[in-house]
Amino acid sequence: MDHTLLHLSQEFKTELNHILNYWKNRTLDQDLDGFVGQITEREEVISDSDKGSVLNARILWSFSAAYNFNGDLQSLHLAQYSFKYIKEHFIDKQYGGVYWSLNYTGSPKDRKKQIYAIAFTIYGLAEYHLATGDKEALNLAITLFRDIERHSFDPIDGGYFEAFAENWDLIPDLRLSQKDANEKKTMNTHLHIIEAYTTLYKVWPDDHLRNQIIGLLRIFSDHIINGNGHLNLFFDEKWNKKSIEVSYGHDIEASWLLLESAEVLNDEGLISHFKDMAMKIAEASAEGVDGAAMIYEYSPVDHHVNQEKHWWVQAEAMVGFLNAFELSKNPVFLELFNKIWTYTKQQIVDHENGEWFWGRNGDGTLMLKQDKAGLWKCPYHNSRACMEIISRLRRLEMA
Repeated sequence: MDHTLLHLSQEFKTELNHILNYWKNRTLDQDLDGFVGQITEREEVISDSDKGSVLNARILWSFSAAYNFNGDLQSLHLAQYSFKYIKEHFIDKQYGGVYWSLNYTGSPKDRKKQIYAIAFTIYGLAEYHLATGDKEALNLAITLFRDIERHSFDPIDGGYFEAFAENWDLIPDLRLSQKDANEKKTMNTHLHIIEAYTTLYKVWPDDHLRNQIIGLLRIFSDHIINGNGHLNLFFDEKWNKKSIEVSYGHDIEASWLLLESAEVLNDEGLISHFKDMAMKIAEASAEGVDGAAMIYEYSPVDHHVNQEKHWWVQAEAMVGFLNAFELSKNPVFLELFNKIWTYTKQQIVDHENGEWFWGRNGDGTLMLKQDKAGLWKCPYHNSRACMEIISRLRRLEMA
């Protein structure tokens, strides 16, 4: 292997272990089972914090993917541990779907059905089945897929509605988080449905599932990716756009995830189209890279720039720009990848305690009062980035 690529590959192998070891050593709930719900930036474990379905599904995916990637038996053991907890606590055995959150003892707390969370649970279960061949995990993933299709799919205008009550009744507040618009359809949920469905298709190549993935790809082409290469974020049920903000991290994440979906389907027409889309989105996303790394958001309404540099945005930017370099061999994208990795290992990686900090403010100071582990702080973006980058560096060496 080329010396530079070999050195980079070794850096990411080391970083992958660094991330996984934090979650192996710091996050198990030794008193009440499962994983702790929150660790603060000061490494304080909040023992009575809620346990989120998104966090737990991402933990399941991360340890399953790590075992599939490098055969690490400790990751397999923790994936098995994670699967058991999700199966016993998060799955709603009465109405289907998964609970949004549990209290710290493992009892349901917020029982709403957020489709985003169900999608991530499918994602984790499918990856776990890939690791273990566990039929129960696959059957659970298929059941959750059918729950989404039965309750959330819009047969009239396409796509998926955001959220429901415990029993799948309509609810007034559909938001995934406080910062989101209260709209019926969102880019974010659709991106993670297609991510989950694509992984499920790898282990269950069902015709209906395939058709739904194709439908999702069309929705991205027809409604979500706009003419300038950015992604529209919020919509009503008829796909009328309800926002014009730019989320650079979601843009660059979509650039490679959508192409991966087309490749898993092995559809040459879709592959060709989403290669073009990957390049278009990557070129637009590059606008969000300042002198150091990728910023968070931009609002064209008032030209406000949110210059925060979040951990997950840097992780997705590295994969997206390396993907663009693979496709185009344009050195600009390799330079962007190297720039962001340099920033990340110097400013985002916590070399003392492990894992990554949430991010940095525009002035370079650490973002305060942000979790090291929590409802939204997980091992999925950064561990996945490491695995994707190592794999892509291998391909580049062989090309």
